[in-house]
Amino acid sequence: MERLRFPLWALFGAMLLFSWQAWNQDRARVAADAPPPETALGAMPALEEDGDLPALPSAPVRGDLPEPASAPSAAPQADSVVRVRTDVMAVSISASGGDLVEAELLGYAEDKKNDEVKVRLLNPSPGQEYIISTGLRAADGRPEANHRERFSTARSDYRLEEGAEELVVPLTWRSGGITVTKRYRFQRGKYYIGVEQTVRNESGADYEAASYVLIRRAHRPPGRSMFDVDTYSFTGPVYYDGDSYDRIDPEDLAGEPLSETAAGGWVGSIQHHFLGAAIPEPTEPHQYAGRFSGGSYRLSAIGPAKAVPPGGERSYSSRLFVGPKLQAQLREAAPGLVLAVDYGIFTVFAQPLFWLLKTLFGFVGNWGWAIILATLIIKAALFPLTEASGRSMARMRKLQPRLKSIQERFKDDPQGRNRAMMELYKTEKVNPAAGCLPIFIQLPFFIAFYWVLVESVEIRQAPFLLWINDLSSRDPVFVLPALMGAAMFWQQKLNPKPPDPMQARIMTAMPVIFTVFFMFFPSGLVLYWLTNSVFSTLQQWRINRRTEKAPKGRAAR
Repeated sequence: MERLRFPLWALFGAMLLFSWQAWNQDRARVAADAPPPETALGAMPALEEDGDLPALPSAPVRGDLPEPASAPSAAPQADSVVRVRTDVMAVSISASGGDLVEAELLGYAEDKKNDEVKVRLLNPSPGQEYIISTGLRAADGRPEANHRERFSTARSDYRLEEGAEELVVPLTWRSGGITVTKRYRFQRGKYYIGVEQTVRNESGADYEAASYVLIRRAHRPPGRSMFDVDTYSFTGPVYYDGDSYDRIDPEDLAGEPLSETAAGGWVGSIQHHFLGAAIPEPTEPHQYAGRFSGGSYRLSAIGPAKAVPPGGERSYSSRLFVGPKLQAQLREAAPGLVLAVDYGIFTVFAQPLFWLLKTLFGFVGNWGWAIILATLIIKAALFPLTEASGRSMARMRKLQPRLKSIQERFKDDPQGRNRAMMELYKTEKVNPAAGCLPIFIQLPFFIAFYWVLVESVEIRQAPFLLWINDLSSRDPVFVLPALMGAAMFWQQKLNPKPPDPMQARIMTAMPVIFTVFFMFFPSGLVLYWLTNSVFSTLQQWRINRRTEKAPKGRAAR
C-alpha cells in the first residue's frame, strides 16, 4: 500500500488546483465577462494618430509602422454606423474605415439567469477598444482605402431576410479615379464573415495596392494567482503561422514585436469561449506584425502589392471570425483556427473525448446524458484492466484477517512485519499495488473531462436535469457532490483497509475531502466522477461476491 501514496497525492493535488481555479472562475466571471458600456448610435471615437497602418511589404522597416499616405478623414458623423443583423449576430460597421466595431452574439447570454444581456465581443469605446479592420495600402503615395478613410453606403440597416442564406453589405470609397467597394458577406448560422475588396482603376496609370487585416484591442489582463494556469484564463493575442499556434503575452510585444512572413496563417484575440480573428488570403505569403503600446496591442497581416492597370479591376479577399469557439465552424473558417480551443497538454485525451461527447449528444440531445454514456464507454474500454485490479483488491480483502494476525504478531518488529506480509502476498499471488491502477487510469480522463467542460463553448450553460441548468458551472445546491461522496464512501467499504493506521485514517477521510473539493468543480465533471464511482462500486461488489464464494486457493474469474 505504500505505492498507493503517490497516485493519491497526485489526484489530491490535481483536485486542489482545479478547485482553486473553479473558485477563481466564479469570482472573476462577472468582472471578466461583464458587457461593455453601451455606445450610442454614431458616437464613434475618432481614430488616434498612432501609426497603426501596416507597412507595405516593400517598404523599409522602421521602428514604428508608418503614418498613412493620405490625410486622415474627419471624425465620423452621427450617421456613420451601419447596423447588420443576421440570425446569430448583430454587428456594427463604422463608415469610418469600414471597420467591425461591435458584435453582439444573439444566442449567447452573459448570464444564464438574464437572457436579455448578450455576449458582446467588439467595442469602439476609448480604453476598451476592440476593433477588427480591413483595408488597402497603396504604393507611391497614391490615395488608399485604409481603415482611416470614410466609406459610404446606401443604407444604414441590413437584415438577413427569412429564407435567405447570405447577406451582402457593400461600402464604397472613391478618390483620384480609384473606386474601392468593400463587401461583407454574412451567412446564415455562421460566425465567420467574408470580406472582398474590389479595386476599380479609372485613373490613367497603374494602381498598385496590397490588402491587410488588423486587430486592435485594449489589454485588460485577468486576475492572477499562484495557482492559476495560463491556459485556463488567458485573454490576449494569438498567432498561427500556417504550421504552429502561439499565444502571446501582450507585454512581450512591447520588447519584441512580432515580425514574420508566412502563408496560410491568421491573427486573433481570444478570451474564455470566444474569439475574434482576422484571416488573410491563405494562398499567398503575408507579412505578420504585432506590437504593444499605450495599453493596447495591434496584430496585422499584409499581403503582396498587386498592380491594377488603367480601366482594370482586381479583388482582394479575406475572412473574419467573430463569435464562440465552435469547433466545427472554426475548422470551416480557416486551417488551424480550431487550435484556439486550447486543452493544453491533455489535448491527446481531451480532443477525442470531446468528439465522443458531441457524437453522443447528437443521439441523445442532452450533454448530461452524453457525459454519462461517455463514462460508461470509457469504463467498458478499460474493463479488462479494472477487472484485474478489482480481483486483486478482492483477494486482498479476503486476506484481511491473516494480515491483521501478522500485525499483531510483529507489533514491535516493523521489518519482520513487512517481510511476513510480503511473503503472504507472494504465496497468495496478490499484488498490493494493484489498487493504484484504477487511479492512474482515471487521472488523465478526469483532467481531460475538466478541460473539455471549461474550454468547450458547446457545453457552456448546457442544462441537464432538474436543478442542474449549467454543466459547465458548479452544482448550485451541491447535491451531486454529496451523492458522489456517498458513492466513494460505499466504494471504500468494499476495498481492503490499508494495514497502516495512518493510511487507513486518510482513506476514511477521502470521501469527505473529495466532496468539499467537488463543490467547486463544474457539475458535468462531478456527474462524470459520480457515474464512474457508482459503476466502479457495482463492479467491485460483484467481484467481491464471486471471490468470497470461490473455493480456497482459486481466484474468481
